[in-house]
Formats: sequence, structure tokens, C-alpha cells
Amino acid sequence: MSRVARSPVKIPAGVQVTAADGTMTVKGPKSSLTLPLPQAVRLEIKDGVANIDGESIKLTPALSGTVRALLNNMVNGVTQGYERKLGLVGVGYRAQVQGKKLNLSLGFSHPVEFAIPEGITVETPSQTEIVVKGADKQLVGLVAAKIRAYRPPEPYKGKGVRYSDEKVTLKEAKKK
Repeated sequence: MSRVARSPVKIPAGVQVTAADGTMTVKGPKSSLTLPLPQAVRLEIKDGVANIDGESIKLTPALSGTVRALLNNMVNGVTQGYERKLGLVGVGYRAQVQGKKLNLSLGFSHPVEFAIPEGITVETPSQTEIVVKGADKQLVGLVAAKIRAYRPPEPYKGKGVRYSDEKVTLKEAKKK
């Protein structure tokens, strides 16, 4: 078994972890998340600690470590939640939330509308900032990546949608 899978996952108070019928369910104060559990991996819950146990199959060590990491992300998500911040850089680039849609003005001839999926909340503290929040780490990252994909930062002026911690290296302009 992998080193990651050997370390136990501590389950805080107020979080309920169950494994039945090949699915793993984590319920907490923020939300409830489910994940299919591979057949070769077993989940054992005792005294507020969850342990992953894998059978001796060739792929199981890596798979058991992955399941342990996903379980840890689910426990953190239902207790604290995850967030990803994006920034808009460019003249006239704006964002605003209207109901379940995020309206983006990114320098195209048309406005871009992004439908916000269930389980995700999007906030715009200012016109050039977007904050994506949710309990599912994978879904938060996917939504942030989809928003960034509309206009990734270009390398000459740096205009576009970028993560708040992203560093964009600018290229030098062509010389005559």
C-alpha cells in the first residue's frame, strides 16, 4: 500500500462518513458529497478516524492512495469549503453575477454568459474579481478553469482572465 494510503483521515465532529454499496458518502455542515468506491479498496471507520485498506492487486496501491486523498478533500470540503480567485486584466473587462449566470465582458463583440452549476457559488467583490466557492474541490477547480478558458492571459500585454496567484511572464515585442 502507498504511503499516502497508510495515513489515516481524521473525521472532525459534525461530519458523517459512510461507505455502502460501492459508494462513499461524506455529510457535513456545508454540504453532502458522494464518490464511487473502487471494488479493490475498502474503507474502515473507527473512533473518528477513517483508514483505507487495499487488496493485493497490482493497481491497488496507487488507487488506495487516490481514494484516501479524495476522502480527505471531501472531509475538508464539507467542513471548510474551497475557493478559487480569478482576476480580469484588460481595459473594459468586467464580470457580474445575475442569478445563476456569470456575465463576462472580455473584449469580444458579444458578452459571454457562464451558467453556474449546482453546488457552486460565484461572487464578484469588484468588477475585475471573481471568487468561485464550493464544497467539491474538483468542481471548484473545473469551474475556475472554464471561466479562465474564455480568455486566457496573452503573453504580450497580459490581458485576460488569470488566477489571483498566477504569474504571467510577458514576452518582448517584436523589434524593427
